Amino acid sequence: MRAPFNLFLSQLTETNATLDYFTDFGKIRGNVNKISIKLTQLNYLIGKANLPAAIQEIYEENSKVFEVLDILIAVRKKQQAKTFNGSGSIVSVESYFSTPASIFEYITQTGLGEVFKNKDITNLVDYVFGIEVGLDTNARKNRGGENMSKAVSLIFDNARIKYEKEVNVTRFREILSFGVDVKRFDFAIRTKCKIYLIETNYYNGGGSKLNETARAYSDLAPKINQYEGYEFVWITDGQGWLSAKNKLEEAYNVIPSVYNLTTLTKFTERIIDEGTIDLHQ
Repeated sequence: MRAPFNLFLSQLTETNATLDYFTDFGKIRGNVNKISIKLTQLNYLIGKANLPAAIQEIYEENSKVFEVLDILIAVRKKQQAKTFNGSGSIVSVESYFSTPASIFEYITQTGLGEVFKNKDITNLVDYVFGIEVGLDTNARKNRGGENMSKAVSLIFDNARIKYEKEVNVTRFREILSFGVDVKRFDFAIRTKCKIYLIETNYYNGGGSKLNETARAYSDLAPKINQYEGYEFVWITDGQGWLSAKNKLEEAYNVIPSVYNLTTLTKFTERIIDEGTIDLHQ
C-alpha cells in the first residue's frame, strides 16, 4: 500500500541540481566559437570616434560580419525579435544589418555606440561569452529534467535493474490506444511479470506546465494500464508541485504508480523481486 498523498507531497525535494546544472560552458563555448571570427573583426569598432567611417570600412571588407550584431544586445536570430523603426513601422532587428547607414542606426539607438566609443568593452568575444552565460540560464528548466533522468538512471544502475531509455510506444504492438501518435517514454523496464513504461520530470518552479503535465499523465495511464502485462509509472519530484498540488493529487489518485525520488526505492524493490529481463526478449 502506497503512502498517503500528503506524505508524498512532504517528501518533494528542494532541488535535484548538481553544479553542472547552473551553466553549460561547453554549449556556451561552442556558440561563441561559431561567431568568434566575426566578433574579432567587429572589435575594430571599439574606441573609434568616427563610427560611420569604421562601419563603412568593415562593410566593404566583409558585410556578413554584421550578422552577429543581434547577440550584442542578447537577442538570438531564432527569436525573430521585432522593433519599431524611426518611421514607426514594425521591423525585424535583423533588417538593420543590411546597409552601413542602418547598421550605424542600430548601433547608435541600442546604446552600443557609446559603449564602443567609451571602450566599456575591450573584446567582443569575451563580452559575448558573458552574454551566452546569461542566456544559458533559460535552459536550466531543461537541464532540471535531464538531471532527473540522470538521477533515475543512477538509482536503476545501483539496483542493477535492466532498462532502456527513450523508447517509442510503437515497440509494443499490443498497445493500440495511441492511434497514429508516436509516444516516447523516458524509460522502459521489462520484468518476468510485465513491462513498465516510465515518464520522469522535475519541477523547481510553478506555472501552467505542471497542471498540463498532471492532466496529460492522468489521461495517459489508462491508455497503458488497460493492457494486460503493461503498467505506466510516473516518477516526478520538485517543490514546484506545491503550487499545483491539487492537480497533482488528482493525478496521484488516478495513476496507481506515482513515485518521487524518496519513494522510488519501493519501485526498485518491486522490480528486483519480479526480476528484470532484456526488453527485447
